[in-house]
Amino acid sequence: MEKGDGSFAPAGVYKQRAELYKGSLTSYVVISCLVAAVGGALFGYDIGVSGGVTSMDAFLKKFFYKVYVKKRQAQENHYCKYNDQGLAAFTSSLYLAGLVASLVASPITRKYGRRVSIVCGGISFLIGAVLNALAVNLAMLLLGRIMLGVGIGFGDQAVPLYLSEMAPAHLRGALNMMFQLATTSGIFTANMINYGTAKISEWGWRLSLGLAVLPAILMTVGGLLLPETPNSLIERGSKEQGRRILEKIRGTQEVDAEFEDIVDASELANSIKHPFRKILERRNRPQLVMAICMPAFQILNGINSILFYAPVLFQTMGFGNAALYSSALTGAVLVLTTVVSIGLVDKLGRRVLLISGGIQMTICQVIVAIILGVKFKGDDELSKGYSALVVVVICLFVIAFGWSWGPLGWTVPSEIFPLETRSAGQSITVAVNLLFTFIIAQCFLSLLCSFKYGIFLFFAGWIVIMTLFVYFFLPETKGVPIEEMVFIWRKHWFWKRMVPGTPDVEINEVK
Repeated sequence: MEKGDGSFAPAGVYKQRAELYKGSLTSYVVISCLVAAVGGALFGYDIGVSGGVTSMDAFLKKFFYKVYVKKRQAQENHYCKYNDQGLAAFTSSLYLAGLVASLVASPITRKYGRRVSIVCGGISFLIGAVLNALAVNLAMLLLGRIMLGVGIGFGDQAVPLYLSEMAPAHLRGALNMMFQLATTSGIFTANMINYGTAKISEWGWRLSLGLAVLPAILMTVGGLLLPETPNSLIERGSKEQGRRILEKIRGTQEVDAEFEDIVDASELANSIKHPFRKILERRNRPQLVMAICMPAFQILNGINSILFYAPVLFQTMGFGNAALYSSALTGAVLVLTTVVSIGLVDKLGRRVLLISGGIQMTICQVIVAIILGVKFKGDDELSKGYSALVVVVICLFVIAFGWSWGPLGWTVPSEIFPLETRSAGQSITVAVNLLFTFIIAQCFLSLLCSFKYGIFLFFAGWIVIMTLFVYFFLPETKGVPIEEMVFIWRKHWFWKRMVPGTPDVEINEVK
């Protein structure tokens, strides 16, 4: 684009060169992605550990005595016995802190690189885990949760970007899903640890919360040892170093096409002084809508309610001591289906998995609602046969989530933004995810008390909406190079009216 003084403003990636990309999957990329993905384990471990700890008598007796007393009352309505805003605040305070931290992390990730944010996240999570394990009062416990939230905000902002930029285009979906695999592994690990520590009457909860230091240490040390992404290096002016890293991760010196795309994208990125303002422009509307809707829908299908309140949920249904075992089963199912998704995402594409997963999740939520509505009155226990059926249907729900919205709710937003707004876009994605996680975490126990079995129909309605959204508004991104993603919006039936035919930038942004 020509400016008034006769010079030219950078136009970004203006032609498609995907067919010229060379290179293959190297062990260097695999190892880097595995180490970086440990950041997802932090998020997963916390989701898994919170529900288990909040169902332990020793923990409730020390910090939430009213809930402990209510839980011990035999005649208490099962749907309402855990309804306490203080207990909900323990779970949800982390996500509010993470929301704020993710917005702070955006300029840091852009200015100093992806690795710095990964290290910051690891250190914050480490501090939070220590505070939680040693907590002597509610204030110390909540401070620890806030530090955990800061760690998650930084990690969730940087890790998906890191994975998307390191991966070759034809395998980006699978490698990006390493984040979700680490998340689900963290959930399963936490569930198994809770199952063991629940038998340690007085200090089992401290062990559950304290063991979060292990993934935090891995993330911190890994962040220090990882190479920076070529996209970030080139964006920050280190073109030669960026090219060397690109050649190393692609396993070839024939990287001219990909290097030129990154250079073009970085020149445009460096001309944008206010990425959050830029992202609000009409031409960036498709990416902004996806950055808001995808993470919101990922939470509004009800999965987090099932995962971090699984022990509470199963105890509500009368499972008693089997609650932690049942939630560990759902955690294991989630890990296995995420592995399946890694093998399918770059073959079948994103849309097929999201739509088929949505249909299956809707059916499962409706079945659970019918069983509880007909057979469970709230003041008695569900029969063993129906209890087993509920667990099976919830597992089927988790299977559907595990191959669809679980990993792809992170993958799609992290791969669609141009370099100039990528860090800001990822911050919005993380902030929206954590905002809705906070809302559901804070409200779920009250909603369960008020809606009873209707809570599952509430989530089923949202799943119908998000499945239709994908069908009509999400184009397929499978195999599209990350710096050429703009071309898919120009071909989409709806978004093409908002995306200009030739990328340009506003003159006042270039100055």
